[in-house]
Amino acid sequence: MKKLSLIGFLGMSFFAFSQNVKQQADERKNDEKALLIKTEHSELDAKKKAAEEKAKLPKPYDPKADAGKDIQNLIAKAKKEKKNIIIQAGGNWCIWCLRFNQFVQTTPELKAIVDKNYEYYHLNYSPDNKNEKVFAEYGNPGEKFGYPVFIILDKNGKMIHVQQSDVLEEGKGYSLEKVKEFFNKWTPKKS
Repeated sequence: MKKLSLIGFLGMSFFAFSQNVKQQADERKNDEKALLIKTEHSELDAKKKAAEEKAKLPKPYDPKADAGKDIQNLIAKAKKEKKNIIIQAGGNWCIWCLRFNQFVQTTPELKAIVDKNYEYYHLNYSPDNKNEKVFAEYGNPGEKFGYPVFIILDKNGKMIHVQQSDVLEEGKGYSLEKVKEFFNKWTPKKS
């Protein structure tokens, strides 16, 4: 009788355990489905917010510009004014490009550094105009680092630095201290 009770007890325990495992598996599947739906909803919300933000920001890139000619003109101007050149490569499609431009233009401390030390140019990369020839001159940094990417030229047009932008980021924007340090590091050397 003890054996029969023990076998019955073990059988019932096994049955209860398997039901519990099945219930937990079903709950996990439901949680995963809910998580997927929440994730998709969150992604849609984020895309919508980014599109709204992008619509409000100035669009500094001109796909119709003759970038090669523009940069040659900036080099001539930079020589006269003893400034370096910052080329911000990207496009109006790039939220991080637009954020950086807005950050620099609306932060007096940064704008002062740029205005005093640099000629600033927005080199367009978009389906309308990839500026392949100009990008090739600088080693196609966008392919390596993504956008925006910054190309620093000295007053003679010699490339002296390429800066990826992600190291300047902070949250959904840019770090004042990191951007200021970047700008200050590549100002023209006073002779």
